[in-house]
Amino acid sequence: MPSSTSSFDFHRPIPALPWHGLLLTTLLLAAVGTVAWEIRARSLGYAPTLNDTPDLWSDRREAVRPDSVVIVGDSRPLFDLDLDALEQGLGSRPVQLALAGSCAYPILEELVNDERFRGTIICSVVPGMFFAPGGPLLKNSEDALKRYRTRTIAHRAGHRLGMILEEQVAFMKQEDLILARLLEKIKVPNRANSYLPPELPPYFQSVDRDRRTRMSEACARPGPLQDRIKHGWIPLFTPPPFPDYTPKEVLAGMARTTEERFGKTAALVKKLRARGGKIVFVRFPHTGELKKLEDQATPRSGIWDRVIRETGAPGIYYSDFPELAGFDCPEWSHLSAADSVEFTQRLVPRLQAALAKCP
Repeated sequence: MPSSTSSFDFHRPIPALPWHGLLLTTLLLAAVGTVAWEIRARSLGYAPTLNDTPDLWSDRREAVRPDSVVIVGDSRPLFDLDLDALEQGLGSRPVQLALAGSCAYPILEELVNDERFRGTIICSVVPGMFFAPGGPLLKNSEDALKRYRTRTIAHRAGHRLGMILEEQVAFMKQEDLILARLLEKIKVPNRANSYLPPELPPYFQSVDRDRRTRMSEACARPGPLQDRIKHGWIPLFTPPPFPDYTPKEVLAGMARTTEERFGKTAALVKKLRARGGKIVFVRFPHTGELKKLEDQATPRSGIWDRVIRETGAPGIYYSDFPELAGFDCPEWSHLSAADSVEFTQRLVPRLQAALAKCP
């Protein structure tokens, strides 16, 4: 009886084609397409610069030492603080851990719970973001922390290679120019109980390996890019209403999470101070229609004053000080590259005075 298994030779015929010529043609088409896309990206205002990825954030988190000065928060300290000016004024170079479009609380919590850390934290507070009970703001911070805790050798190698390319090639903008992001820009009308998320601002900054972030010149001056970003903040800061079918217990849980964060923040400040660390909360400049919207939705007398009162930490609210209050944010939310240096130099004496009050 023949065996149920058998071996046989199978040879796939290879057609007789000019393979060398096809290879050269393919490489040529790929090169032409790459150059054309690079030219197109630069014509749209993009330039070679790093993407602010969770891996880049993780690099800076790994740079934190027990006595480091660390910046925590949203995108405003990313744009508004000049690391060179802070280093000159405070005596050590800060580690930039602020994260655009994020809730700062998880990062503050992780840093304070690191028993090795006894340094100084400069923490930005945008009330509607710092107290976000969930959603994309919280996820952005959690994604960065997850990568920091779990990244592998492969992640690190890919990140190192990616940085070399990003510093040379303009079209490598993962938040703007990959296919998934381009498809998301296709306009679909809202429907009942189904709302599209607001469009995120385009890439309008440069980022270096220290995560020092500078606003692009195209955004700093009046023009289409500045206008697009300006008017994009309003829907981002006014999310659509919850669908009618949202369970009441979900809404109650979100409210409870927000309320609990006051007590948790105060506990973190107390824990940091117990081992000799310091923290100062900062409200950075915002102007125009965005300031009107934020001040109405989250007035200073609400969240900000309560955070300062319940934590006992010093706070710097920019509008309290004439030397800090006169800056204009070109797109209502961040300072230009030039103004960020001047603002930081003026902020340093206030930081020194606030930190001197810490026990």
